[in-house]
Amino acid sequence: MANAITIDSRGLNRPFRLNMLLNDSRYRSCTIQIFVLMCLMLGIAWLVDNTVRNLALLGKDFSFSFLWSTAGYDINQRLIDYDTQMTHARAALVGLLNTVVLAVLSCVLATVIGVLAGVLRLSGNSIVARLMTVYVEVFRNIPLLLWILVFGAIMSEAVPAPNAFKGENATASMILGAAAITNRGVFIPEPLFALDLGTLNLGVFEPSLNAIAAIGVVIACLLVNRALVRHADRVQSKTGIRPVTWWKTIAVLLCPPLLLLWVLGFHLGYPELRGFNFQGGLQLRNALIAMWLGLGIYTGAFIAENVRAGILAISRGQTEAASALGLRPGKTMRLVILPQALRVIVPPLISQYLNITKNTSLGLAVGYMDLRSTLGGITINQTGRELEGMLLLMLIYLALSLIISGSMNAYNARVGLKER
Repeated sequence: MANAITIDSRGLNRPFRLNMLLNDSRYRSCTIQIFVLMCLMLGIAWLVDNTVRNLALLGKDFSFSFLWSTAGYDINQRLIDYDTQMTHARAALVGLLNTVVLAVLSCVLATVIGVLAGVLRLSGNSIVARLMTVYVEVFRNIPLLLWILVFGAIMSEAVPAPNAFKGENATASMILGAAAITNRGVFIPEPLFALDLGTLNLGVFEPSLNAIAAIGVVIACLLVNRALVRHADRVQSKTGIRPVTWWKTIAVLLCPPLLLLWVLGFHLGYPELRGFNFQGGLQLRNALIAMWLGLGIYTGAFIAENVRAGILAISRGQTEAASALGLRPGKTMRLVILPQALRVIVPPLISQYLNITKNTSLGLAVGYMDLRSTLGGITINQTGRELEGMLLLMLIYLALSLIISGSMNAYNARVGLKER
């Protein structure tokens, strides 16, 4: 068979040789990539084989069947039904939901605090600006775990016990007669419905049809309002006159949800002191509050710096142009500066959201039963399935991080500047 023919830089035919895999720039990159890939595959194969051998020496196999055995332990904070006779898989699901709830609440709190602190750091009022500087420097330079422990101690030691709300000589009182902050948790009103539509059996859990209907109506209202705003934008771009839409927005966003709540007989169930503790309402345990405050306020200090950097990245001419058009400083910041600064703020904001999600694993320090405490803690200790449990734990955290990153990257692409 004839040798393969190649053309060199001078245009002359030259037969292919093996040394060209390294000496010829056309093949060198592919050769190196294939070699590195083979080394990586060999390393993974060695690691898997070594793990299987070590497990065999210990008399263990690789199996996830432990997930379907009885858990036997309680979880104090949960969003779905759970008892000690349910499986480890159910316990892991409860822990996962606790992780997601804590991450979402902390991201919201950190964003609100971070945006406010970042804007106020650039305030012309020197006292306000310096106070925000103190907040940022103090919170971001002390480890997060210490802040969590501090807030946990405050919620356990500095707030009154439930019996302080009892009797004529009570030393504490409920907030507006509806909420109570105690060393056993925060008790707030619970949403209740006179008309119960039942539940939807999804196998894993059974969400309330009332809640699904309420969420569906809210989403539909938001979509309709978005269509109204887009229609107003099109009219303004064609005629130069923007139609009045504020009353339509109020009607679309408020009327359908209020009507649904009225039909379902919505009312609030207030907590009441009975015996030695409050009964009724929703109980937010101190571990959740401590984690929420610790993660939110700590990460808010970092987000404040991201916001400040994004604002400073905008040319001062934008502010001067807005002032020349008669816009007040508040509207200039909200309508001109912040929308442009988002392209600088959002990328590092993604990292902060990812840090919040992963830092929820510190809940073990204050007794918050998240995914790390359930699947990565008690379940592993009871079953002895360290490898399987840790692999599941890493895969779940990886999936959560990829979902957050993908969502925020999509939002970043949407708010980014579009060149024409």
